[in-house]
Amino acid sequence: MNILVTGANGQLGTELRNASKDSKHHFIFTDVSSLPDVETVFLDITNIDAIRIVADSERVDMIVNCAAYTDVNKAEDDLAFASLLNATAAENLAKVCKERGGTLIHVSTDYVFKGTGHVPYREDDQAEPLGAYGSTKYAGEVAIQKSGCKHLIFRTAWLYSPYGKNFLKTMLKLTSERDAISVVFDQVGTPTYALDLANVIMKVIEEEQMDKQGVYHFTDEGVTSWYDFTVAIAELSGHDKCRINPCHTDEFPTKAARPHYSVLDKTKVKNTFGVEIPHWRVSLKECLKRLGELK
Repeated sequence: MNILVTGANGQLGTELRNASKDSKHHFIFTDVSSLPDVETVFLDITNIDAIRIVADSERVDMIVNCAAYTDVNKAEDDLAFASLLNATAAENLAKVCKERGGTLIHVSTDYVFKGTGHVPYREDDQAEPLGAYGSTKYAGEVAIQKSGCKHLIFRTAWLYSPYGKNFLKTMLKLTSERDAISVVFDQVGTPTYALDLANVIMKVIEEEQMDKQGVYHFTDEGVTSWYDFTVAIAELSGHDKCRINPCHTDEFPTKAARPHYSVLDKTKVKNTFGVEIPHWRVSLKECLKRLGELK
């Protein structure tokens, strides 16, 4: 198969590049940005004609959409562009997949839920998108489903990796530089190592399980708070001289609301694809090892 990957220079896109090195399939990695020593095809997915040109020239059979507008706070003031990238672009990719008889694998978010629950969210729970980011991502899901294309949607949360900007790398920096920091303890979810999600996507592709269409939840196993996640980061990296203080969300107000509870139920993805999901602490150690930060 010829597989086009969008957002290939982001966290998940980069991990897909790593995970696909030994694949029997041909991957075309695309993005609107460039990175040193990384070859990607320029593709503006907000332009459906541009997608068609690349899809036709590369005889694309599948698209994996890793591109998204992910700045949750900025999205509140930049709704038009967030909607263009998270909803319209997703619809464009779905239309091209439909035209070509191909499959779209799309990555979505826990922000499609309000985050006020107390039990892990299942795929069929009622969506109540949180803020501009959640609303535009959910609109993208709906557009894909309405397009009639073959699709698999993976909702994930708290993504981190050795690449780009993410919570893990920010906390590594802060705990190495400061004597004390404060981190919210009343937001609960599950950290997700981007390579773990990339491996699941590759499992679907390599085992050709694309017929198992629908919405799936994927994060690593376990439940924690941002505070406890930070404590683990500091302990495992040897930055435990930094005092980490728990605080309430309302002590650090942000433009966009955050879900207080965003644990996702992964029963469906485990049963459907036979995946074994590591605990978040195990994957955190692996990522820290790659970063050279594991003490």
